[in-house]
Amino acid sequence: MLSPISKQKAATLSLIDTLNQLCVQQSVDQIEQMPWSDQTTEVQQVDWLILHFNTWFSHHNVKLIKGNDEPEYFPASITTPARIEFAHGFFSSALHEISHWTIAGPKRRALPDLGYWYAPDGRSAEQQKQFEHVEIKPQAIEWLFTTAFGRKFNVSLDNLTGESGDSHSFKDHVFTQVQHYFSGQAKLPKDALLFIFYICTTVRHGKMLSSHEFDRQSLD
Repeated sequence: MLSPISKQKAATLSLIDTLNQLCVQQSVDQIEQMPWSDQTTEVQQVDWLILHFNTWFSHHNVKLIKGNDEPEYFPASITTPARIEFAHGFFSSALHEISHWTIAGPKRRALPDLGYWYAPDGRSAEQQKQFEHVEIKPQAIEWLFTTAFGRKFNVSLDNLTGESGDSHSFKDHVFTQVQHYFSGQAKLPKDALLFIFYICTTVRHGKMLSSHEFDRQSLD
């Protein structure tokens, strides 16, 4: 039987091995446009994120855009690339919308708002339950992105004027999903893995994420 330390190491290695299988050949100099450490304000970090995401994923004909209103995804047209517009220039909103985009396959990336079901703030208890079900994976992936950037992650039930839902249970599910990504019980989308690789290379000097950086109590 593996010891707790061995299990932790095995889980971390599972994620690293999966990344290695992607055969990423680029060096730090090729993927870093400007040093992350020089970006000290929210605005600077958002601009850094936009520049680098748009460089890293240019082969997908997609642009990350600082929006002035609620987030929205616009598929590519004949003349324009797809647009991931995040809310009000917030860094956390950008990571959340990117997480949704990484999960969506080619068919859903051709649909407005990635073909997601969505009911606005003010959802009923049943609608909130549906919302939470589809948000587990995106928020688990967002937690991975956020931690790679060294930022604090907060789950979002996003229903201020409706039924609040069971936040404790939702946090449990998000935490479990993250652990499944580390253990290999669930497979991260390729673009999510690439994004994590790029972040860790440029922000963490190549240090990969480890399962011990994620604990359930930090979500409370």
